[in-house]
Amino acid sequence: MKKLFNIFGYKKKQKDENYKNHTVPKIKEFREIIISKKTVSFLHYGHLGDIINCLPVIRELSKERKCNLFIQKDKKIPKHALSKNHPFGKVYLSENSILKMLPLLKSQNFFNQVDIYSEQEIDIDLNFFRELPINFNIDSVRWYSHLTGCFPDLSKCYLEVPNHDKFKNYIVIMRSLRRQNRFLNYSFLNKYKNIVFIGLKNEYEDLKKCVGNLEFYNSKDFLELASIIKNSKLFIGNLSFGYAIAEAIKVPRMLESAPNFPLVYPNGPNAYDFYFQSHFEELVKKLYNLNNS
Repeated sequence: MKKLFNIFGYKKKQKDENYKNHTVPKIKEFREIIISKKTVSFLHYGHLGDIINCLPVIRELSKERKCNLFIQKDKKIPKHALSKNHPFGKVYLSENSILKMLPLLKSQNFFNQVDIYSEQEIDIDLNFFRELPINFNIDSVRWYSHLTGCFPDLSKCYLEVPNHDKFKNYIVIMRSLRRQNRFLNYSFLNKYKNIVFIGLKNEYEDLKKCVGNLEFYNSKDFLELASIIKNSKLFIGNLSFGYAIAEAIKVPRMLESAPNFPLVYPNGPNAYDFYFQSHFEELVKKLYNLNNS
């Protein structure tokens, strides 16, 4: 037993030393860069939702300096974090996914430059959030505030996109095969008209089994996808890229929460997370009729 306590004590000592000698100096370094430099270059390697979630901090920082964002392709996911349903296999982001993301990011006026990472000089590695000694079940959009010391108002829109000429006032759904709440049933949506799915084809086919009137649309890139979400009467999604965009645009939105993996929380009006079927159905009705009263 004494040996066991020594092991745990040693691990705690290691963590304390890492916090003192590695984490605190890095956080201080990032803050000094933000205060002193007129142009700051950020690096990120994903996931897709993580890229969107770093935008409110960068947007806020861009008010007093130029901000660049470089996105790294094909960064391998650690074995312990791999998922069989991850859309890009064993990497966080494929090159194709970044190419679809660039039109959306380059349309944002708070960026000085956005591109695929190819050895550009980096000031702040946003991936360092993975090394912070925090509970990652806090709202993931807040990770970057704790990284940089910048705390924007998350109830406000931080992604500007144009209107789309299709699917105006539709219920828009983007629901990944990962992180689903198995206690929920979407079949009640059959009584609603104009429902479109904008995720992957296999995700659509999975939901189509219970929502017979569900349409499918394959966006050419993520700027178009975001424009469809902006046009929506109501967005529904689970913890995935689509919900991150809906949260950024601040459309009426609902988040399907899985009991074993809370990680995202709505910020602002007309936004709800739900765990139970009765609440799901009541909230859809409430938001669907929001502009009809």
